[in-house]
Amino acid sequence: MTSNAGSRLSDASALPESSTTPARKPRFAVFIATACGLGYLPKAPGTWGSLGGLLLALGPWWAFNMYSLGVNVTKRGDELAFLHMAPWRMDPFVFCQMVLTLLAAAIGVWSADRTAKFWGVKDPGRVVIDEVSGQHLTLLLGCAIPVWWRLPKDAWASVPLGFETVNSALNWKYLLLGFILFRLFDIWKPFPARQAESLAGGWGIMADDWFAGVYAGAGLWIARAAGL
Repeated sequence: MTSNAGSRLSDASALPESSTTPARKPRFAVFIATACGLGYLPKAPGTWGSLGGLLLALGPWWAFNMYSLGVNVTKRGDELAFLHMAPWRMDPFVFCQMVLTLLAAAIGVWSADRTAKFWGVKDPGRVVIDEVSGQHLTLLLGCAIPVWWRLPKDAWASVPLGFETVNSALNWKYLLLGFILFRLFDIWKPFPARQAESLAGGWGIMADDWFAGVYAGAGLWIARAAGL
């Protein structure tokens, strides 16, 4: 009896520790998936995530402002160099916004997938990188696509909140309408947004907000075309 008990104890001690050790928290993925912690804010985390999308859209313009300020203070270089940096003579703000769109989508799928698996929930409410990505897509489609029968206004003569293109300023009306439209379509989830939620992993978390962003972007573009 003693020898058998000792054998069983020996076998138990030989079991891999991973069977009882909790999974390590993917801190960076959680940080991204919650949009730098916006998802932890109380009440309507999706709304906070949409506000993060607005800030992301304003990023390139304000980065250009900070760069220009630094150049002017140090008196070194050309403060307009940013406008010549985009390849193929593409509008630099459009180029930056397109890069941000792809980065937010790619890192959003990865981070949302890892975070959802860690928390054991298919679509956690605290994951708001999907709202960030969808809201940014709304402004890109709604403001960067030109209204070709209208002459562009001299946006540089005003003091805009930001730019999607060199000639397209993000004023408060575009930001507010884009925000409202995206929240509306994100909640409504018209076809195929709701169906996209059934996709596996991070794709299901992100894709419905992309479709909502497409609908909202189309609505924002129509409003611009109508003279907003």
